[in-house]
Amino acid sequence: MKVSTLILRTIPEFSSRPRFFSLYSSTFSSNIKIEVANQVQIILDTVNPIEETLEDLVPFISTHIVTSVLQEQQNVQLGYRFFIWAMRRKHFRSWVSHNLMIDMLCGANGFELAWKVLEELRTCGIPIVSQAFTVLITAYAKLGMAEKAVESFGRMKEFDCRSNTFTYNTILHILVEKEVYLLALAVYNQMLKADCRPNRATFSILIDGLCKAGKTQDALQMFDEMAQGGISPNTMTYTIVISGLCQAKRIDDAHRLLHTMKYNSCDPDLITYTALLNGFCKLGRIDEALELLPLFRKEGFVLGLNGYSCLIDGLFRAGRYSEANEWYTKMSEENLVPDCIMYTIMIKGFSGVGKLGEAMKLLNEMTERGIVPDTFCYNTLIRGFCEVSLLDKAKSLHLEISKHDCFPDAATYTILICGLCREGLVGEAQQIFNEMEKLGCFPTIMTFNALIDGLCKAGELEEAHLLLYKMEIGRNPSLFLRLSQGTDRVLDSASLQTLVERLCESGLYLKAYKLLMQLADSMVLPDVITYNILINGFCKAQNINGAFKLFKELQLKGYVPDAVTYGTLIDGLQRVNREEDAFVVFDQMVRNQCAPSVAVYKTLMTSLCRNGKVLLAFSLWLKYVRDLPGREDGAVKVVEKLFEKGKVEEAVRGLLEMDIKCKAVDPSPYTIWLIGLCQAGRLDEALKIFCALEEYKIDVTPPSCVVLIFGLCQEGNLDMAIDIFLYTLKRGFALMPPVCNQLIRSLLHSQEKKNHAIDIVDRMSDAGYNMDVYLSQTTKALLRSPSATAEPRITTVFRCQEDVLFSHVVERIRRGRHNGSGQGAFAAEPPCGVPTILTPWVFNKFISLSLCNYHRWVAPVVRVELGKKLVQTLPLLSYAYSLRDFDLTIWLYFRPIKSLKQKIQIHSFVENQFLAFQSCKMTGRQSSKGPNSKAPEILSVAAACAIAATFVCPLDVIKTRLQVMDCTNCLAPVAKVL
Repeated sequence: MKVSTLILRTIPEFSSRPRFFSLYSSTFSSNIKIEVANQVQIILDTVNPIEETLEDLVPFISTHIVTSVLQEQQNVQLGYRFFIWAMRRKHFRSWVSHNLMIDMLCGANGFELAWKVLEELRTCGIPIVSQAFTVLITAYAKLGMAEKAVESFGRMKEFDCRSNTFTYNTILHILVEKEVYLLALAVYNQMLKADCRPNRATFSILIDGLCKAGKTQDALQMFDEMAQGGISPNTMTYTIVISGLCQAKRIDDAHRLLHTMKYNSCDPDLITYTALLNGFCKLGRIDEALELLPLFRKEGFVLGLNGYSCLIDGLFRAGRYSEANEWYTKMSEENLVPDCIMYTIMIKGFSGVGKLGEAMKLLNEMTERGIVPDTFCYNTLIRGFCEVSLLDKAKSLHLEISKHDCFPDAATYTILICGLCREGLVGEAQQIFNEMEKLGCFPTIMTFNALIDGLCKAGELEEAHLLLYKMEIGRNPSLFLRLSQGTDRVLDSASLQTLVERLCESGLYLKAYKLLMQLADSMVLPDVITYNILINGFCKAQNINGAFKLFKELQLKGYVPDAVTYGTLIDGLQRVNREEDAFVVFDQMVRNQCAPSVAVYKTLMTSLCRNGKVLLAFSLWLKYVRDLPGREDGAVKVVEKLFEKGKVEEAVRGLLEMDIKCKAVDPSPYTIWLIGLCQAGRLDEALKIFCALEEYKIDVTPPSCVVLIFGLCQEGNLDMAIDIFLYTLKRGFALMPPVCNQLIRSLLHSQEKKNHAIDIVDRMSDAGYNMDVYLSQTTKALLRSPSATAEPRITTVFRCQEDVLFSHVVERIRRGRHNGSGQGAFAAEPPCGVPTILTPWVFNKFISLSLCNYHRWVAPVVRVELGKKLVQTLPLLSYAYSLRDFDLTIWLYFRPIKSLKQKIQIHSFVENQFLAFQSCKMTGRQSSKGPNSKAPEILSVAAACAIAATFVCPLDVIKTRLQVMDCTNCLAPVAKVL
């Protein structure tokens, strides 16, 4: 008590001399603080209990003195007890003292001593404030001991300590960080029941958790609840909601919220704008993202590394690779050093276009700069190798991860499983899946979904279904059995939520936490995507009953079917022609407020058109269009009336104008209607749609053209069929063989259109069609028939690729002859898949023509056109032959010979080669200068024919040589003519 008396006597002496303080207030204020802090330290060291004695010093203690005492105090037990006493008074509280206490508790034996203090206070009946547990919970969380933090929160009631808002916020933040969202919501409900008013931080934490859990609508409801409670959101809260909306692909809502934010006088920061930029980029709306950049500058923000990362990633996603590289260069010019995330984005971009060499260079550049690639970076490269079917490379990179102490995670195995399943190696994928757990890496929901999808596509539906049950049982079957039996059975997410709520009401927060963590660690619960994959598998196998059973099971387990679920069922039903059931599912979808996707509408329209209900298909699409943004209801009604009156062309034009105005032209519905009209025999109306699309410069799809051509051929409207086929050639469409054969045969069977058949064949060859593959035997026979053309020798001979090339060039010469010129026959590129260097057979074919009655127009063109290709000298000819480049040698033979000296040189060279051939044949030796022993024979005959074509040798010499060399089988066309 002497110490207390000394303090009480000393301090009034200072306080009774105001003039002294006015002159030397700073010095004496500092002295008072030091003196009071010293006296507090003396009390802590000598008095027990300290609370009653400290009460005498309350008028002289401030937040600075509390901070000073905690800084000097080495004894955690004394410091914690003093902290608890000081926190009783609001004016003693500060963030500095709060953080100092957390650091003290994180020291050696800090937690043990803290609990000892709490036990002493409870025994002495001294009240414990919530701040005591707040710092304890935070200290546990700081050391990664989340379970201890939850336990501490649960024991507050045991010490008769009531949680305040800050304590609730602390535990909510920990639960959201651990992704235990169900427990976080349960704790929030207990907070409301305890009449503890949430603040802005509470709502921000919970909204962030809901957004991360994908429950965006619940997050928006909580955001509204916040406003109704009179709490105005700040920049951080708005940013969290905007980011959540972007994550949910609701970018337009996010953009509107940004305007609302500004209207409410809450200024967005760089993070807000970057979140919105990222949202536009993720959805591929790059132009709108770029429009945000001037707003950045206007608000005084500079695009940082995160902004560049979002933008470059978006450009790669949109396929705008050159722009992505330009922005990366611009970033470097602004001295922004790329981090691991930026490098990963660039690696992903290069891998996406198959530039894996460039991607590997970037990986090496990372390591040279001292940036260690993380598992996500390696996974990006592994995915790139898998997508181009380089599974061995992917596996080797997977092994490299282990060498760099960057152990492969579940995503790595998921990527490999996806790659293997894509290649049909489902067995190997199952093997990797089974090995994961042995290596200490447990499959995630995405891993299960990948393998289930692979099994479904491989037709192993039973195995896929078993894997679903394995997911539900998990790695801890006893936990599954315990939860699935008894009065508190957990059968779905709703019953699990009820159980967690009940545990929290009983104060058993730790038990609830352990239960949820055990479920997360031992069990991967199937989600809607899992069921969608299985339902799709059953629908593809036309097991609709099995698909509906899964659909009911999904709902019984508390999952809400999404647009994909309904769309998959509708598609499956229309595949088996159960149109009425498909519309029942559609109506159920609408009743459940699940907005049908555009794919659902297209599926239903296809089904209606297949059954001849084209008008209903029109009406259904207009119902979809009416709900789209930017569509005026009056304009839609006008189009609807036009359809009802049968004015299809006008209605289609009206729709097209609306689409163009909204910059959202989708050719799919027009294709469905066009095909539906063709199937219904209403070709005139189908042609009107075709003409309207062509007028508005919208590509008519190949399937539409195919159906139109078939229908027009059947009707005998061959002129229109030809026009549509020529449209496909102009657009670069490659149609399937049946429709091509149908058109050509229809033309050949028509007396008036026979000549058009050859022209169509020629145009197909020019467009790159492989005629040997495309034309059927019947079509080829019709083309060879004398009635097909007046010049049978120049009709295309569809025997091999050389035939196609021969036809390509000869037909060009023929057309050139009709025009008075054969020039340019060899100038154009040959058909796709045909060799660009003419082979000996093709040359001999030309020479055969030059020796027959057509030589007057073929031979000169061949000589002139081929002569343009190369500048020939005898040394070049000898060099080509010495390399055994026989194609080049023959090319050289065909140049126009301008002088007698050159003719003699060429003739002498050929004679020498002919004598060499005879010598080889007489001695029985084969050519030793090449793998093909027949090469000299082919070359000699081809050379002799070339000389004949250039009128160097008489024809009887060629005939004699052919007989001597006995090569009639090798060069039948030449032998036949001679």
